[in-house]
Order: sequence, then structure tokens, then C-alpha cells
Amino acid sequence: MTLLDPARTSAEEGADGAPWWTSAVVYQIYPRSFADSDGDGIGDLPGIVGRLDHLARLGVDVIWLSPVYRSPQADNGYDISDYQDIDPVFGTLDDFDRLLEAVHARGMRLVMDLVVNHTSDEHPWFVESRSSRDNPKRDWYWWRDPRPGHRAGEPGAEPTNWESFFSGPTWTLDETTGQYYLHLFGTKQPDLNWENPEVREAVYSMMRWWLDRGVDGFRMDVINLISKDVALPDATATDPATGRGDGFAHYAHGPRLHEFLQEMRREVFDGRPGMLTVGEMPGVGTEEALLVTAPARRELDMVFQFEHVGLDHGASKFDPQDLAPGALADSLSRWQETVGGEGWNSLYLSNHDQPRAVSRFGNDGAYWRESATALATMLHLLRGTPYIYQGEELGMTNGAFETLEDFRDVESLNFFAQSASTGLTAEAVLDGMRRNGRDNARTPVQWEASPGAGFTQGASWIDVNPNHTWLNAEAQYDDPRSVFSYYRRLVALRHEREVVAVGDYSRVDTGNPAVFGFRRTLGEQTLLVLVNLSDAPADDAVSAGQDGAELILANYEDGAAGAVLRPWEARVFVTPAR
Repeated sequence: MTLLDPARTSAEEGADGAPWWTSAVVYQIYPRSFADSDGDGIGDLPGIVGRLDHLARLGVDVIWLSPVYRSPQADNGYDISDYQDIDPVFGTLDDFDRLLEAVHARGMRLVMDLVVNHTSDEHPWFVESRSSRDNPKRDWYWWRDPRPGHRAGEPGAEPTNWESFFSGPTWTLDETTGQYYLHLFGTKQPDLNWENPEVREAVYSMMRWWLDRGVDGFRMDVINLISKDVALPDATATDPATGRGDGFAHYAHGPRLHEFLQEMRREVFDGRPGMLTVGEMPGVGTEEALLVTAPARRELDMVFQFEHVGLDHGASKFDPQDLAPGALADSLSRWQETVGGEGWNSLYLSNHDQPRAVSRFGNDGAYWRESATALATMLHLLRGTPYIYQGEELGMTNGAFETLEDFRDVESLNFFAQSASTGLTAEAVLDGMRRNGRDNARTPVQWEASPGAGFTQGASWIDVNPNHTWLNAEAQYDDPRSVFSYYRRLVALRHEREVVAVGDYSRVDTGNPAVFGFRRTLGEQTLLVLVNLSDAPADDAVSAGQDGAELILANYEDGAAGAVLRPWEARVFVTPAR
């Protein structure tokens, strides 16, 4: 086990006396696709250790490690069968301890992914729960009889008509006991019943076990779903064929959510300075996010919200729509203005559940480098804690998925199976999966131009993106114009300038919805950020008024040349200069 240097455990070590994480940058590792050390085609913990110098070179402060717990891998590790062991596909607990020690030795912290809305159906808790109706752990999960007037197993007998996040009903019949269990996600991911205090204490005990081992905090998966309306009412039916509907209002942001989060703070984190708590909260609004992140309420440090990554969704995420000019900037700015003051924002465009940012929000063809760096400029200079998803610092793009057989993700495959019978053509469904499917984020990190991209010596579990022959880390390290080099400068800016970490935010009217302009202000210093988020040149009337300001960052070689912002051009000024 590894203990942090006491000098790094203070909760007040960031800019301007603020918490340390205000000036930190987090890097997410999806272990399955990061680095494979043993040639089995799946990333693992020793592989991560072997690539930590890449993250040290980038300059990040925190690693968020997606689940490596023991799991049947029905949802790539987000279905956990043992919270206190490592899945053999990733290594051992000894491997984990070596990783933790290596992370701390480089002055970084490690945050674990915490998935406690649900477990795997192979977790011993659920195995006991489903064994009989009178098992002591029966009410550790949500069990219900068939709908009144229906027999178990017949169509429409599910206790509620809720539609699962992964398609199909949220209830599955257990033949042994004749009751249904609730699973908001896959059938192998039964929901824990947080109403039971024994469940909560078991979760808190497990969390303390990891913190005692040296872990520095948790990113909490769909944590806003742990409190549900115990009446479990039906949703308004929206699918005439099945009678199912969206039950989100009945199982998200439930009546005891804040009570549970405050209890978690007291039971797990009190007396442990320097920890980081991040809550993933699909569907959260600004008012709820403020309640969760306001320091005086003692709940979580920051939340992941989803408004901006839903802007291109039509009838579903697999029905992608083109964004209106300014839509992304408007959404991000609204969260800056409403949450970024008293609360705190998590800043991200990419993660393991989202397509690649440069393919989604930028132009991964003619303006690949320019749009990758423009989007990064916009994100990293907002108020909040920025998150880099593995490969984003290289400008990695969406994958190449030609046929259904190229996909691996359960969400996409379930959607295809269901949608094929709704009148949509197979090609239309596949196109939506290609653009917005989660597999785009899960192609292996492109370390070099070799056949396995430096990720593996074997056959990768999911195909390597063919563009790895030119888009890879090795090709970018020594290139001062590379996407990687630009990300290094952005990370350094947050560390070096307090105005980036904790300065106030105000939007600038640029007169063009495609140009996102904003100021960050701290005392006498002001940072002006201008980013053209389009393929078209745009008049730049704002830069002309920056007499005496210093241009400290630009993503075109000749800096702020002229009164026109070129496609995907970013300019950053500071005044007074220092």
C-alpha cells in the first residue's frame, strides 16, 4: 500500500486558497483499451504502469480509472461481481498496488470508478438475494410481484412499464422465486436498494477499504439514480407497441438523494482531507447540480452533467442531428453562469460513453488539428475541472465500423436488435451507431504506427483505428505543433495562472454565434478567450480592442494575424501581461 506525501493531502492547496482540484486536470483511463502488457488484446494494469510517463509528460494531476473490479464484463466492467478484487483480465490486487505506488511517485493521484447504483447479477449479494423470498438479503435489491391481473412471465406483467437505458423493460423475471428484479441498465445489472441501511453501510465499508489502501477518491457512476420513488409508479407510455415509457422522473434525483450523499460524506470522507468526489448525474439540471456541489451542503465536489452531450440527439442518441451554430457554447456558458460560481463544474467533451470530440463537435478531416485544439482551448479555459479522455490529447477520432460485427458495445447492439423491427433501415441504424456509439471511445489508444498501434502485440478486443499509422503519440511527442504539445500548454496554463483556475467567468458578445468568446477575471488580471467553432472564417472585432494585452496562446502558427478568425482558430489574451 502507498500513502501520499502529507504535503499533498491538504484540502486547501489549490490556487488562491481554493481546493486543490480547482487547478487540477484529470485524465480518464479506460483500462481495456489503454495498454496491453501480456498480448491478450485487452489492456491491463501493468500496461498502464508502463505508460504512466506519457501522463507525467502531459502534466495531468489525477487519473480516473474506469472499473477494474472483478466482473463478468457484460457491460465492460460496469457490472461488478466483487468490489474488493481486481478482475483477472486486468491483473491482481498486487498489480493495483504497484500502479497506485507508481502514480503517487509521479506526484499524481488516482480516483476509482464507483458503481453502486447496481451490481452484477453474479455478485454474492445478489446470488443470496435471489435464492429465496425470505433470504436476509432479499431487500438489498428491488423485487416485485407481477403487475396485478397478470401472471409472471406473460407480456405486460412487469411491475412497471419503464424502458431500460439499454433497451427493453427494466424488469426481469426470476423463475426461482416468481418475482421480478429491477435493472435500469442491462439484465445482468440489478439495482441495489439504497433504502436499506445495510446496503448503504456495506457500500461505505467498501469505499473506506479502498481509501485505506491509498486511493484518492471516487468518480461515482449514475449516482443520482440511487434514490427512487419507492411507490415505483408507471411512466407515461410512449411506445404503442410495448406500452413502455421513460420512468426517469421516478428513479432519478429521488427524495433521499441528498440525504444519502451527505451521509456518505460523513461516513466515508470526513477526516480524510484531499479526497476528490465526482458524481455522474444524467439528466441533472443546474438547480440540482448547485445543491450537490455547494460546499456548505457537504455532498460532492463536482458533477458530470449531460446537457451539452445531448444537443445532437434526435429521437435517440442514435439519431444524431447537426448542431445549430452557437448551441454548444450557449449550453456550456449557461452552466458556467449558473453553477460555476457557488458550485463547481466538471469540464468534458469526451469520455468512455461518448463519441470522440473532434469527430462530433469539430472537423476530423480538413481541420482536424485546428478543431481538436480549438475545442481543447474552449474547454480547458472555462471555470471548472477539465477532464481529458484517453487519446483526446492526441486528437483521436471516431473509429471505423463498417459492419455490425465490428461493434462490441451492449448498448449499441441492443438498440440495433430492437430498432431493426421498428421500420428503420439497418443502414440508418448503423450510421447512428457509427456517429454516436460508445465503441468510438473504446478503440485502443494509438501509441505508435505499428500494426497493434503499440497497444498490443496480439489481436485487439476491438479493432484499432486505421488512422493510427499517422495519428499516434510517438509522432506527436517532439512536434511543437502537435495536438499533444498544445494540450501540454493548456495543462500548464491552469497550473501557472490562478485566473484560469479560479477566475470569474463572463461571456463576450462576439457578434457571431459561431465564435465563442469569454473572459476569466481575477483581481486586476483578465484572460480573454476567442474560439471560432466553425469551418468558416469569422470577423474578429474583439481582438482589435485588446491594446496592451499579451497573446499567450494561439493554435495557428502565426498567432493572431489579422482581423479575421480563421476556421477553428483560437486566440487567448491576458491583461495586464506578466
